[in-house]
Amino acid sequence: MKVVAIVGSIRNQSYNLQLAKHVQQRYADQFELEILDLAPLPMYNQDTELDTPQEVLDFKAKVKAADAVLWVTPEYNSSIPGVLGNAIDWLSRVDKVMHGKPSIIMGSSMGILGSVKAQMHLRDILFAPGLNSPVLGGNEVYVGAVHEKFDAEGNLTDESTISFIDGVISNFQEWMKQYV
Repeated sequence: MKVVAIVGSIRNQSYNLQLAKHVQQRYADQFELEILDLAPLPMYNQDTELDTPQEVLDFKAKVKAADAVLWVTPEYNSSIPGVLGNAIDWLSRVDKVMHGKPSIIMGSSMGILGSVKAQMHLRDILFAPGLNSPVLGGNEVYVGAVHEKFDAEGNLTDESTISFIDGVISNFQEWMKQYV
């Protein structure tokens, strides 16, 4: 199974990027996960959507080729970050490569709620007509106090969080059987 991760932070030391890397490394024997870089994407502009920049074409091709998308989002102002919204805008236009593509959502924050509001908004967005992405429900991954759960090298060290994610990934793989 081929999965792409779309991380809603372009910061080099992003905890959400570290969370995506944890999934990539821990489950490498179970599925292939490619973490996509949102930094090269230009701001969405309807004036250029039919003359799409190459960076966007490459990004959309990787999403289209994947069996599923892992969304990993921080929470900015009680919602998703702008960089994530921009990526979604590109994905939802013209060829609509997300249509029917399964999604799973995770996120983290230094606060205790671990991106709950952002994930609720993202779930709603993924059901929009331009995306129409089924989302694995009942398996929310909210990593609160994330700065206490990763070591200085970026490794997830909190055993209860690791164990919980193991269960969610198992559920995700079982759910994906209907799509692949």
